[in-house]
Amino acid sequence: MGTELDLPAIAISLDGSEYDPEQFPGLIYRLKEPKTATLLFRSGKVVCTGAKSLDQVKLAIEKVTKQIEKAGIHIKNEPKIAVQNIVATSDLGQKINLNAIAISLGLEKVEYEPEQFPGLVYRPDVPKVVLLLFGSGKVVCTGARKPQDVEDAVDKITIELRAAGQLH
Repeated sequence: MGTELDLPAIAISLDGSEYDPEQFPGLIYRLKEPKTATLLFRSGKVVCTGAKSLDQVKLAIEKVTKQIEKAGIHIKNEPKIAVQNIVATSDLGQKINLNAIAISLGLEKVEYEPEQFPGLVYRPDVPKVVLLLFGSGKVVCTGARKPQDVEDAVDKITIELRAAGQLH
């Protein structure tokens, strides 16, 4: 929002907000519709999580801004929205052998320690995302900044696994 925010005053005025600076430096405000959590920081920075689309992010920020202004706290600037992290899930449609995949993808791009975490962590060069692959065939893609990055990453891993004989 670009303005220094008085979080204690906002916490009092936003019904249901959570503000405990000893635990976390930001104020947490959850909306039921769209189902999001908005984190507000003293610096004026705002993080919106949980939205399923950019339209939901805009709506959530708009609602939070209106609630703050309704409480008598003026927001000087129109919030600028920048997507930082898209998290998406996919399913390869079959079980996969993570031990074999770790070897076929190349150890320099893979982290796989099943005693520590049940998924294989794969970091392709392009797009700059992180893929978590699970033995069930489920895939989580994180770190994307646009939906096309997710599609490209899932397409790429599918092609690589088929080429390595790890996917039918």
